[in-house]
Amino acid sequence: MSSSIIHDYTDGCCYLCKLLNGDYAAKNNLEEHHIFGGPNRKHSEHYGLKVKLCIYHHRIGPHAVHDMGADEMGLLHQIGQMGFERRYSHEDFVRIFGKNYLSSDQIERMRRIRSEQS
Repeated sequence: MSSSIIHDYTDGCCYLCKLLNGDYAAKNNLEEHHIFGGPNRKHSEHYGLKVKLCIYHHRIGPHAVHDMGADEMGLLHQIGQMGFERRYSHEDFVRIFGKNYLSSDQIERMRRIRSEQS
């Protein structure tokens, strides 16, 4: 099992509670969410594209990513792709995950970040 490249699990916080609500309180019973599921779950695991979510944001709340949280899931897909592209190329992401979740402006910004890092 790889660690997350997106979220530091040691703080005990729900990633979406922090991101969307500014709630940095530690939560009980956090659940690991693989950002890209289905056939890409194994790739999410391998590349560390996962976050810890409270049950409200993961499975049962009105904004749960596995229920009606299409906006939240879309946001996580973009964050996951950007995390991947900080380390690898855009072309590698599309080849491995089979889809692009970023706008052309976001792709260009990630290319600039990678070039500045090298």
